[in-house]
Amino acid sequence: MKLLQRSLVARIIASLLAISGMAFISITLTMAMSSGTRGDAAAINVAGSLRMNAYQIMGELQRAEYAPETANESRFEALMTRFDQRLHGATLQQSVRNGDRHGQLENIQSYWQRMLRPRLTEAGAGGERDLDALQAMITTVVSDIDTLVMHLEQSTEAKVRLLGMMQVLFLALISIVVLIALYDVRHNLVVPLRQLMVLAREAAQRNFNHRSQIRGSDELALLGNTFNKMSADLSASYAALEEKVSRKEQELERSNQALRLMHDASRSLYGGGNDLCSSAAPMLRELEKLLDIGPIRLSLNDPFDQREMAVLQTHSHTRPEYCRDQECNACLIDPRPLDMVASDQAQCLLLPISVGDTLLGTLEVWYPKEKLHDSTRRLLTMLADQLATAVYLQRRIEEQQQTTLINERTIIARELHDSLAQSLSYLKMQVARLERMQQKEASREVQAAVFDELRNGLNSAYRQLRELLTTFRLKLEGSGLQSALRQTVDEFTQRLGATVELDYDVPPYLLNPNEEIHVLQIIREALANTHKHAQAHWAAVTVRFADAQLLVRIEDDGIGLEDDSSPPMHYGLVIIRDRANTLNGELSIANRPAGGTGVELVFTPLTARLIQQQPASTATHSHSGTGTSS
Repeated sequence: MKLLQRSLVARIIASLLAISGMAFISITLTMAMSSGTRGDAAAINVAGSLRMNAYQIMGELQRAEYAPETANESRFEALMTRFDQRLHGATLQQSVRNGDRHGQLENIQSYWQRMLRPRLTEAGAGGERDLDALQAMITTVVSDIDTLVMHLEQSTEAKVRLLGMMQVLFLALISIVVLIALYDVRHNLVVPLRQLMVLAREAAQRNFNHRSQIRGSDELALLGNTFNKMSADLSASYAALEEKVSRKEQELERSNQALRLMHDASRSLYGGGNDLCSSAAPMLRELEKLLDIGPIRLSLNDPFDQREMAVLQTHSHTRPEYCRDQECNACLIDPRPLDMVASDQAQCLLLPISVGDTLLGTLEVWYPKEKLHDSTRRLLTMLADQLATAVYLQRRIEEQQQTTLINERTIIARELHDSLAQSLSYLKMQVARLERMQQKEASREVQAAVFDELRNGLNSAYRQLRELLTTFRLKLEGSGLQSALRQTVDEFTQRLGATVELDYDVPPYLLNPNEEIHVLQIIREALANTHKHAQAHWAAVTVRFADAQLLVRIEDDGIGLEDDSSPPMHYGLVIIRDRANTLNGELSIANRPAGGTGVELVFTPLTARLIQQQPASTATHSHSGTGTSS
């Protein structure tokens, strides 16, 4: 019984077995009862034929009595023999072998054998014929046969009625079992399945609050309880996932805003020189609001003694020790001293400000305890890398500026030494010579020659000074070699009174300052010679870079040179050759086929020469630098 209560499958199997069992019993009993009624119809037919046979015997007796001429003794014997065979036949014996009907048959057989048959045999043989008595005896036998037939019919009808009642009974039992099974299937299978389908459909639509109302302890009830528990677990998991997704969305939004802020601040950060207060402080304060952290302190190491110096501190109660602008209050906005947050409720994240293996400083970030997400930590690491890059670039820019300034000063000193200093040295020697002549009281004619040399030397020194001033003024006021050349071309166009063309095709930042000065001086000296000696009506300057070499060509349509060598005491061409040798270039000065002079210089710039000589080391260094920056 417990199994039937706990298992719907067991109940369905029990119902099927009960229906099958009752059907089997009904069929078996029907077959048995049908077998019990076998022969009843034949017995009734035999009994009916006995009555007919008795009447035939009676008719033969009457025919023998009243019409002897038509009587037939053999037919009379055949009728009696037939009656005797049927009365004692197996069909009638098998049908009435049990009960009262067997006794009735024995009485009829006994009456026939002892009384009626002898009298009929005697009457048929021509003896005394008492028709009335014989008729009464035959009537008695027929009456007994009718009673036997009636009993046989009643017995058969009783069997048929019993068979019908049994069929009705089993049909009713089967119907009851079927109704019980249908009720059980409807209430314990169909309705729970519908509830489970609704629960599954609601779960597919992400509605995990729906619950099944299945009661009991069978399989579907267990499945319903499992579905309810699963829906509750899914609801909790889905809520947790939604909360987690919401937190992740908030973190991503904060991260995107922080990245956007750092991207927007990168221009001022990388282009703000060494003023981190104006470039980095606003970005750090905005990051503190977005990421709920702070305060933040930036300390840089002295590149000489590696002493740590605090240069920037947000929400501070005092200025940093090395603050350079006493009117700036960027660090004093909304003060939150570090010693107040350095407690059990706050923690400090120390990030290195480094480029490669070079430690530039540290970044201290205070944050609430157990509230620093991984995304925030990654953003702070990116911030540290960005600050490191900015500080490194600032230092590199400062070093480059210092190097450029030193190079400029070296170039100026060299130019002064190569031109004006030599002229002044020559003039000093001439003054010393003049002093000796005066001490010796030389004649005025002899001293006049020295005065002439002093005058020519002073004029030459003055001219060289003007050339140098013009060159340095063009360099300092322009934005590069191209701008200085345009100014030079415009200047000599006015001085020559003719067109000076410029063809310039050089990538930016190819030449260093020393090379730019030499190229500019060569072009200016060549154009000055054209102005003084060529009597030209057209000139052109070409500066092009191709095949890792720089081509400088100055042409005119003047009178040209007497030969391709420098004339004696022609100081300008000597200067041009000296500068070409300094650049390790090939200089050619020759007359043009179309007339005029052509000055051509070809040399490999220092940057292109380094790329050609050290391609492998440069590539390796670039790769290493890229990996370090990553």
